[in-house]
Amino acid sequence: MNDELFEIVDESGKVLGLRPRRECHGNPALIHQAVHVLVFNQRGDLFLQRRALTKDIQPGKWDSSVGGHLQPGETPEQAARREAEEELGLRNTALRFAYQYLWRSPRETELIRTFMACSEGPFQLQAEEIDEGRFWSLAEIEAQLDRDCFTPNFEHEFRTYSAQVGKAAAFCQRGFVCAIHR
Repeated sequence: MNDELFEIVDESGKVLGLRPRRECHGNPALIHQAVHVLVFNQRGDLFLQRRALTKDIQPGKWDSSVGGHLQPGETPEQAARREAEEELGLRNTALRFAYQYLWRSPRETELIRTFMACSEGPFQLQAEEIDEGRFWSLAEIEAQLDRDCFTPNFEHEFRTYSAQVGKAAAFCQRGFVCAIHR
């Protein structure tokens, strides 16, 4: 996996070149692309995955439903669909683009595009990536923020979701994700 190549981009997403994964995960000046998919059920609960203890970044922490890097030449939507299938076994799921943001940490910088989807499961968790997964109510998530339960990136993601989409419960109707303000 360390031989994997990532596209290096500027803050707008313009591709500037290719670099190995190990360089991108050690140099925050190298912006690379990632996608997240937030998977909600009909009640508006959000499915979260607990990262495998073997992961190089934030092992054992709870994280977004789906997350991964773009392969060279792949669009964000293609990557979101591929990652949802690889990590959760979701196929042909309707996705809705939600927002994008720049995630900066001392270790890396990612241009993240977030999509929303709806599924009740059951999910087929990718064993080498995910130790477990379950649906969380938005209130459960809020109660665990800043308690070292989630990855810092997910906490940022959740706050971005709340600001961008509003205090909303997401639900499914005919395969599409809709937001309803409480």
